[in-house]
Amino acid sequence: MLFQFAISSLLTLFVVVDPVALAPTFLTVTERMPASARRSVAIRAGVIAGAILIGAALIGDWLLRTLEISLPAFRIAGGLLLFSIATEMVFGVRSRHEGEAAEQALEERVRNVAAFPLAIPLLAGPGAITATVLIAGRAAGDPVHLAILIAVVIVVAAAAMVSFLCAHWIGWLIGLTGNIVLSRLLGVLLAAMAVQYVVDGIRAVLGS
Repeated sequence: MLFQFAISSLLTLFVVVDPVALAPTFLTVTERMPASARRSVAIRAGVIAGAILIGAALIGDWLLRTLEISLPAFRIAGGLLLFSIATEMVFGVRSRHEGEAAEQALEERVRNVAAFPLAIPLLAGPGAITATVLIAGRAAGDPVHLAILIAVVIVVAAAAMVSFLCAHWIGWLIGLTGNIVLSRLLGVLLAAMAVQYVVDGIRAVLGS
């Protein structure tokens, strides 16, 4: 059961964050930076995104209770949001948005690109935060499940760091076509997960 929860959480967050597909965006944002600055930005972006998602895992359930939002209702809304993101991935809209965010960051000469647009909203965006809160809701307050979720967040954040640090190699290895195919496949997988969240939410509502 714990292993299944860990694998499901890892797949969900990894697909939503999609650190491999963000490597070209990282290269665009840090194009005018020296190698040492790029390494610093990659590490800081991963740390900031990980901290945000860990915070969502820890206080997400409390926030829902405070706002008097039931978990089934949030599952349905979150599933619809994730499905929207999956649709953008399948049809290539998300990649265009990421490119626009990178261009905006360069045009405005943002001094700390690790925070924006890399950590927010590309790594720890609405979809990743929603997915983290949904997974935390499945943990049902169990400290062991919650610890597994935090470990998964750390793994995904570390994967983002590695992806950014190896962005040149990733871009050369998978190429433009490979990046497009990978994004489409992950989008289909995320869409299936999103539908499952909606189905679970509807079942919970009807059951109560």
